Amino acid sequence: MTPSTSPSERDFYRQYPLYSPAYLTARANGRAISAAANKYIKGSLIDIGCGKKLKEGLLARFVTRYVGIDHEQTLHGTSAVDRIGTAYHLPAADAEFDSALCTAVLEHLEDPSAALSEAFRVLKPGGYALYTIPLFWHIHEAPRDYFRYTRFGIEHLFKHSGFEIIMIQPLSGFWVMAGAQLNHYLASTLLRYLVPLIDLIVASINLLALLLESLHRDDRWTWMYLVVTKKPG
Repeated sequence: MTPSTSPSERDFYRQYPLYSPAYLTARANGRAISAAANKYIKGSLIDIGCGKKLKEGLLARFVTRYVGIDHEQTLHGTSAVDRIGTAYHLPAADAEFDSALCTAVLEHLEDPSAALSEAFRVLKPGGYALYTIPLFWHIHEAPRDYFRYTRFGIEHLFKHSGFEIIMIQPLSGFWVMAGAQLNHYLASTLLRYLVPLIDLIVASINLLALLLESLHRDDRWTWMYLVVTKKPG
């Protein structure tokens, strides 16, 4: 975080303290999305697969309208959802939105190309879309977990959907990916038997991962990519 971090952004980071298994990924995600939004996001925004709209706090100061869309069976509930729909059939008019956000959704879609075409439809010409897409991550939200993507697969997918790719940014190297995976593994298995030590173990792994990442970062092992795309026009 920087001195210019807004109150809404601070609320986002407070959800993931140092002893959270999601600390490493939320920290990297939040910083990258905020930096990209500062440069590319404005006006009305559609959040495709919004869940609980956890990213709204990061983007609130950049947009004038934030519309979250998700399907009725989402595991996150629909209390924060503004419009019910799917990535294949967005409840939005053609060229309705200036900007789009879609975080950790494409891996859960059987037909990602169709979903990208639909996002392309609702975005205004010249509008930007931010996507986060995993490379190395454990199976989650099963059985709707179909794909992982290399940067080359991402390039192929977006170019064939009509988007111009502005940037593909790895969000970590090996150590942050490994630390995050280890913490999620421990939190779901061993740590249930070590409740008094959970916070200390997780926090220690998080700090060690950040230290090792600062000493040597290899982006080939990223857990996630941030993709900035543009609809030509």
